[in-house]
Amino acid sequence: MEGAEAREPIIGIDLGTTHSLVAVCDAAGPRVIEGPAGERLLPSVVRYSNGRVSAVGSDARKGAAEFPDQTIASAKRWMGRAHGEASALDGAFGVEVVAGPRGLAALRAGGATVLPQEVAAVVLAELRGWAERALGCAARRAVITVPAYFDDGQRQATRDAARLAGIEAVRLVPEPTAAALAYGLGRRGHPETIVVYDLGGGTFDVSVLEVTPDDGSGAGAMFRVLATHGDTRLGGDDIDRALAERLLAEAGLGSAGLDGASLAPASRQALRDFAESAKIALSTRDSATVDVDLGGGARLSRSLLRSEFEAIARPFVERTIELCRRALDDAGNPHLDRVVLVGGSTRMPLVRQEVARFFGVEPYTALDPDMVVALGAAVQGALLGGVRRDALLLDVIPLSLGIETVGGAVAKLLMRNSAIPAFAREMFSTSVDNQTAVRLHVVQGEREMAADCRSLARFELRNIPPMPAGIPQVEVDFTVDANGVLQVRAGERRSGQRASVQVVPSYGLTAEEVERMERESLTHARDDMRRHRVIDLAVNASLDVKWIGDALERVRAHLDTAVVESVDQELHRVRALIALAKSAPESVDANAFQQAKEALDRASVPVHESAIAASLRAEQQAAGSSEPNSERGGGVAPRSPS
Repeated sequence: MEGAEAREPIIGIDLGTTHSLVAVCDAAGPRVIEGPAGERLLPSVVRYSNGRVSAVGSDARKGAAEFPDQTIASAKRWMGRAHGEASALDGAFGVEVVAGPRGLAALRAGGATVLPQEVAAVVLAELRGWAERALGCAARRAVITVPAYFDDGQRQATRDAARLAGIEAVRLVPEPTAAALAYGLGRRGHPETIVVYDLGGGTFDVSVLEVTPDDGSGAGAMFRVLATHGDTRLGGDDIDRALAERLLAEAGLGSAGLDGASLAPASRQALRDFAESAKIALSTRDSATVDVDLGGGARLSRSLLRSEFEAIARPFVERTIELCRRALDDAGNPHLDRVVLVGGSTRMPLVRQEVARFFGVEPYTALDPDMVVALGAAVQGALLGGVRRDALLLDVIPLSLGIETVGGAVAKLLMRNSAIPAFAREMFSTSVDNQTAVRLHVVQGEREMAADCRSLARFELRNIPPMPAGIPQVEVDFTVDANGVLQVRAGERRSGQRASVQVVPSYGLTAEEVERMERESLTHARDDMRRHRVIDLAVNASLDVKWIGDALERVRAHLDTAVVESVDQELHRVRALIALAKSAPESVDANAFQQAKEALDRASVPVHESAIAASLRAEQQAAGSSEPNSERGGGVAPRSPS
């Protein structure tokens, strides 16, 4: 039995108010375990029928509007609370709160009267089943996260829930501590003060932590909560509801409200679902389309702008900021080193903007905010189980980091084995005329082509003023901090437009995988370098061909026939090489390509001289004839012109 237990992983569980997750950490780092349908978030919802559990998770949530008196959601709000203490929440979530054993709050639904920990046990048992199916072994031990404000009674209720689910809770870890562990905070360097801002679906919590790094004794980092504040009735669900109520009012149903009898259960659920999906869509887009059947012949159809949604969400975000202010005051207003975002609602640009403005610190967003707590719990489980995590604790960059350029080549900004913290900056440009959006693809690896490297992140730099290809100056910064978090920032110098993304490049890589990728880079080094050179030549030559070709058409009538024929011949030769480089780069002789490009440059000197002598008016008219501004996306060219 002891040997079997030693082989069993200690899983990490985030038992959330709205959703719950299970994760595991091995030599490749922590990962969230998927359910049977590939889902990673399990709604913390249970339906009871005839006194027994009839649905868990997504099935229970989907039927909540149809079976409101049988469905229990957000049971975590009542965990370990006395009946009198929880009576203020009675009726707010569709179930009745009654007095249970020892004066505890109990929930009555579908013919069953259950304690909140019994509901939580059903959720935990489902997650345990996910883990055992995915890992192929028993998963009877877990690190389970709890809010920092949970008292002894609430923590004991959590342990009871685990026991009922057949799980030994080997440790309860505060959620903000788990979030910090997921990022590796406190594992190197000097003591830090961090803030964990947790805006979930049902609740908001903010914690100020003092982190003392590992002293080398193996005891690990120490986390001390200096202050915590929160609101158990403030979350993304409340923002969704406010949006739904606003849309109902527009449709003339405001007096009935979202829970009004005039609105059919299916329509009510459809409106709730739309509000949530609109919030998600508006985190990455400027508008979303509303199209909801309200029943009885009524239909709501309109376009919703991000600015409209943010006006609805702002009062809720401001309430979270006020709670942050109180937490900082209680902690003595210390200097802050890090701010970590937790909870799916922190994806909203408004939240990230206001958090950065209030704290004066760019928040950590590299890890999925829905999953960061579960990942941290898995890390703690791996530490308790003695699992090696070398890939997450490296003090150097294990593999080079770069950007994919047009044609699929990689421009490396930070080379492998660079000590962290590290910083690099490179200039790029656009590859298409009037390109108003640049797609940036961040990759990791030693190969010269992006397809042979590991993809880390993709993001867009938008709203660039339309200019000829090669003219915009796109400045890209790579910063890896002491905790191994990579921040990539891109900005266009002339317009001031900026965009950024965070990633943790070491996640998901074992030491063996790093070594394999290094070996492959050496094996393919000669071919990779030649192909990279051909791709870069093709991209730069394309810009040369365009500029020279345009100039030639403007001044062709003023040049000697011999000059025109020479330039046309060289243009034809280089165009053929560009086409071949795109279709079969391995068949192109890079040296011959370079010589052809240089021959074109020499032949085009008279063209440039004649173009410079042409009138400024003619040049302005030619520039004014380019196509109107439309959002055109493309990759970045390898280098911008000086």
